[in-house]
Amino acid sequence: MRSSLSTRHQPVRAAALALLAACAAGLATQAAAQPRPAVKAVVGSTPYATRDDAMRFADEVAARRGLDRQWVRATIGGARFLPNVPRLMLPGPVGTVKNWQVYRSRFIDATRIAAGVRFWRANADLLARAEATYGVPPEIVVGIVGVETIYGRNMGNFRVIDALATLAFDFPQGHPRAAERQAFFRGELESFLSTESRTADDPMVPLGSYAGAMGMPQFMPSSIAKYAVDFDGDGRIDLVNNTADVIGSVASYFKAFGWQPGMPAIYPVRFDESRLRKDILLAPDILPSFSADSFVAAGAVPDGEGQRHRGLLALIELQNGANAAPTYVAGTRNFYVITRYNWSSYYAMSVLDLGNEIKAAMGYAPAPQPVLAPAPAPLRSQPRLDAQPMPLPLQSTPTEPTASQPLPPASSPRQPMPLPQ
Repeated sequence: MRSSLSTRHQPVRAAALALLAACAAGLATQAAAQPRPAVKAVVGSTPYATRDDAMRFADEVAARRGLDRQWVRATIGGARFLPNVPRLMLPGPVGTVKNWQVYRSRFIDATRIAAGVRFWRANADLLARAEATYGVPPEIVVGIVGVETIYGRNMGNFRVIDALATLAFDFPQGHPRAAERQAFFRGELESFLSTESRTADDPMVPLGSYAGAMGMPQFMPSSIAKYAVDFDGDGRIDLVNNTADVIGSVASYFKAFGWQPGMPAIYPVRFDESRLRKDILLAPDILPSFSADSFVAAGAVPDGEGQRHRGLLALIELQNGANAAPTYVAGTRNFYVITRYNWSSYYAMSVLDLGNEIKAAMGYAPAPQPVLAPAPAPLRSQPRLDAQPMPLPLQSTPTEPTASQPLPPASSPRQPMPLPQ
């Protein structure tokens, strides 16, 4: 199978390689679409051909992958440092307060909803087939592609080779996980150079995000290699222009990370203050860790079907700035799976809300009530006899994954989006 995100190169002559390295500096980094985020790819003056560490890495990649050594050296050597990219990777200042309402407003608007309706109508058969094949409903796929790129409108204007090389060799050392993240991007650069992960015959051409994500769904190179599919059977995988492959690949990704067909991703939740143990409920972060019974026993009461949920739940806290109370929902395994696409509960909620708004606009469901305000007023009940409740164990149920079907790991090939202040 040939892939426009996965093409096989042939060894080329040394003269051609030298020409490639020399000309790489002159390639434009102009976008076919608007960037995401709204920053320009500012290119530095020094190619990585002058860096000993970059050339050593090129030799290691060539040996591990069985690639032509001179081709790998010329490709990495032709990459340029992007001085604005490392700054984009740094976390916000300590004490920065997140704001779910501001974050949501960036992604849930009339423009995206209208574009999502057009995308759904144009690809209804493909979305239905993806759900039948992978168990992932259309609103999730449509929500992902809408949040990521507005259905291909904003796929990024950074040359991928430049972005990945910059983060592989010049990741900001002020980041609290600099060594781990730099190793991650070196792996992505290696994957990009492999036969499974390049977007075109010439690796200097593909454009993407400042983190090196590509196409309508913004897949990282390793995700393309692992999860992208040729959903229309034309013999190639194209995540830039082929909506069939985009839809199938997003659904394939979610299935691989453990999406459960038919399971809601969230439930509304109310608090019983007489027994509320928010410290216990928030301790596992967004990892589903509590049975419905233990969730209620700790003072968090899901609405409706949530009280009969047979899997595990997590209490999801969404901050609303410094002057408003947080919003809370009960997250299921499927909510956690969405965060494997991007490590952010705010991102996952935006995907859910956008998908549901589009679904309602299609006439498939009532208009959703956005989760914007703080949690409803707490339930009032009789005080518990035990003034100091015992810590609740992280309980499992027979319906949850076993060793043969674990929850996805707490790592992800996606790069988190910055949260608003």
